[in-house]
Amino acid sequence: MQVKELKQNGLEHEIEVTVKANDIDKRVDVRLKEVGKTMKMPGFRPGKVPLKILKQKYGKAIMGEVLEAAVNDTSVKVMKDKKLRPAMKPNIEVKSFDEGKDLVYAMKVEVLPEFKVKDFKGVKLEKPVAKPDDKAVTEALERIAEGRTSSEPIKGNRASKKGDILVFDFSGRTADDNVEHDGMQADGHQLELGSNQFIPGFEDQLIGTKAGEKVEVKVSFPKEYGATDLAGRDAIFDCDIKEIREPAEAKIDDEFAKSLGMEDLAALKKAVEEQMSKEFAAHSRLKLKKALLDHLDDNHDFEVPPGMLDMEYNNIIQQIEMERQQNPQQDSGEDAPDLSDDEKAELKQIAERRVRLGLILSEVGNSNNIKISDPELQKSVITEAQKYPGQEKEVFDYFSKNPQALESLRAPLFEDKVVDFILELAEVKEVSVTVEELTAEEEEDEAPKKKSATKKKASTAKKSDSSKEAAKKPAASKKKSTAKKKAS
Repeated sequence: MQVKELKQNGLEHEIEVTVKANDIDKRVDVRLKEVGKTMKMPGFRPGKVPLKILKQKYGKAIMGEVLEAAVNDTSVKVMKDKKLRPAMKPNIEVKSFDEGKDLVYAMKVEVLPEFKVKDFKGVKLEKPVAKPDDKAVTEALERIAEGRTSSEPIKGNRASKKGDILVFDFSGRTADDNVEHDGMQADGHQLELGSNQFIPGFEDQLIGTKAGEKVEVKVSFPKEYGATDLAGRDAIFDCDIKEIREPAEAKIDDEFAKSLGMEDLAALKKAVEEQMSKEFAAHSRLKLKKALLDHLDDNHDFEVPPGMLDMEYNNIIQQIEMERQQNPQQDSGEDAPDLSDDEKAELKQIAERRVRLGLILSEVGNSNNIKISDPELQKSVITEAQKYPGQEKEVFDYFSKNPQALESLRAPLFEDKVVDFILELAEVKEVSVTVEELTAEEEEDEAPKKKSATKKKASTAKKSDSSKEAAKKPAASKKKSTAKKKAS
């Protein structure tokens, strides 16, 4: 094998490799002998077919396989001999080859940059922390209460109006044959008038009724109604009005807590506080991590492989394009304008920062033998599956059949593990901040500074209702009446 370096430009190398014809012939012979062990030919026992005959019959058929193996083997050896660490898969171009002649190919390869990771001992970082105080817990409870509908009986004996909640029994039948169908009956049903939960015309005929009245409601099921035996048919519903209620603000008390599945208000407050503490801890972690990444970026300056840079830049552009398609400009409904040259340049800087930080973290992890164990990866798969209740098996199957998808879970695990390793060496000082300061959204370290068609992302999690998940109780699934609109 002959190796000739044609060009070197920064991290890019172009190398010409010549594999001698006799080397190719030897590889062909070795492969033919392997094939010949199981080959059956008339007049010969299995495995006893002469090499010359095998070469005449199958030599050309296996040549492509042999050449591919020769290129792979020799390119790996060249990079090893030259101590080149490829950043991406080399680009191979065969220049010349013919039967009985040398194989000549050009290899273009980008290598990882050589750099020294700064010592982390003595690095000083601040970790903002906040505790959920009574005010924050109260505000969270109020947000929960705002999201829950509550009602109370109306005062007096007025007639129902739009927005009231009607409590009534109903029994329906198709008008042409006077037959009751499944789902056309219910007792003690609660319906908000004007909510359009029932088929068109039903709720309108209940407006103006009073408790104790019996009302006959005549409607027509839409032609596109989900139940084919009712679609397009007229129907009559006998309704018995039991009670009229009106919306009321939910009172944050023991009864409110019990409606959320908690024992009492004290238990609800404790659950909310615990959930908020977890969310605040996540905010603190994100901001500390951002401070560390800023430090790494500020203290390391080296060239990144152009191919990796282009790939990351294209990923960013693709993500922006997807977001633009999903969220056209709200005011006009038109597509956002194309990115300007300044915005593209800014995104290029973002991509460069991402690649550089990735290389730094990878170097720290590899040099300190930081690895992700199979149990850690399995735990991540389980966590991912839990995001899709009822579809866990499909998620597990997806990751088991897609190694690339599984590796996409390994990457963030590795990054967090490396970050934890660095933070153990650094001097981290906790700094008390307000809840507003901790949870305030800020532009991601990678986000454009200008307002543009590139939608800015928050590096910290968005301010959320800290208590919704803590106090949430799964609701029992109820069978809907066929009088209601069928969900599409």
